[in-house]
Amino acid sequence: MATPHFPAAIEASLRQHLDNTTASPTPAVAGLVYSAVNRNGDIIFNHASGAKGLGIADPMTVDTVFWMASCTKMITGIACMQLVEQGKLALDDVQQVEQIAPELKQVKVLAGDLKSGFKLVDKERGITLRMLLNHTAGFGYPFDDPRLRDYSLPIGFDEFAGNPVDVLGLPLVNQPGTAFQYGVNIDWVGVIVERVSGLSLDQYFQKHIFGPLGVRDVGFFPTPEMKKRLAYMHKRENDGSLHVSDHLYRFALVERSGPEDRFCSGGAGCFGSPSEYCKIIAALLNNGTCPKTNTRLLNPETVNEMYKDQIPTLPRYINAVAPSAKPHLKRDGPVRLAADDSETEGWGLTFSINHRDKPTGRPAGTVNWEGIANLYWFADRETGVGGMIASQILPYGDTAVIETNEKVETELYRGLKSLA
Repeated sequence: MATPHFPAAIEASLRQHLDNTTASPTPAVAGLVYSAVNRNGDIIFNHASGAKGLGIADPMTVDTVFWMASCTKMITGIACMQLVEQGKLALDDVQQVEQIAPELKQVKVLAGDLKSGFKLVDKERGITLRMLLNHTAGFGYPFDDPRLRDYSLPIGFDEFAGNPVDVLGLPLVNQPGTAFQYGVNIDWVGVIVERVSGLSLDQYFQKHIFGPLGVRDVGFFPTPEMKKRLAYMHKRENDGSLHVSDHLYRFALVERSGPEDRFCSGGAGCFGSPSEYCKIIAALLNNGTCPKTNTRLLNPETVNEMYKDQIPTLPRYINAVAPSAKPHLKRDGPVRLAADDSETEGWGLTFSINHRDKPTGRPAGTVNWEGIANLYWFADRETGVGGMIASQILPYGDTAVIETNEKVETELYRGLKSLA
């Protein structure tokens, strides 16, 4: 889909960066889709490159469906903040959280290790909704925390099997409010949204977010037609080779017998296309209002709060070494391109915040996040642009996707400057 906005040379360069990555008989990545949107809700760049799967005849298209994984978190955050605006939820009320989710009153903190033995100790304070949204409640992920991995042995936790116990049954790994740690916090936010609204998270999203924005083909359980457009999952081996693999989140893709086994993971469950996701990004860029339908999802003050650094005393160092608990799902950190050792990022309400301007042109204050299968999105309110690159590769932190994303983003900002 050609865009009328960029000069032909910029348009060609944007496409070429993606095509270079997916070209040749042994491409670095089988297929990619990149979509970018402005605050007016216009798709300013949309390109599909390569194939849906390595060695697969079907080409990647702009409406290919991807498992979006943790890109779901931002949508869950919007749902939660809608209920905060309505006075049905409060960000800092421990008692309210414990009434809605008594499991969070009872949850304990993991102590010890595999050698000395594990034990569960009491929390020293209660959990708030804000802690869940900014990942300071104390939860982790088994794929990301060796302690949780070891604690679960010899059976193990499988946080992507669609079993609520593997997500909602985890102990804390930190005392609430003492540390930032990425984990299943937003899944608990999703549970709270469901219990307060009386709707499944899928129903809530469709009624209060997707419908008002005109978003199609995004949801927790893809329709048969969406499955026909599904991208294949891939595995990157240690030697750099790539091959098609079983889907990590397959439970949502198989036929279900009834609603009792339709767990909606607010932290990782959505499927959809990048251009449809960009409609949600556009609402953030436009201070909470859909630029196409003029439907207000959130008040501007609420969007400001979501974009505010919620952990100023707990900065996240980009170059911090973070060993993976399950290397087949996530590379050892850092997984981003090289940065100054002093460079940090903050955290808003469900997403990361750049503390500094990026070499690509992305300014400080831009929010962003990603999905474990190597999808990356950003929303820059200062410039009025956002976008997403989508692939389906494990483990997370794929260098080929990250480098291509950086090149495309750099060219995107160069194109925007040429129009200024």
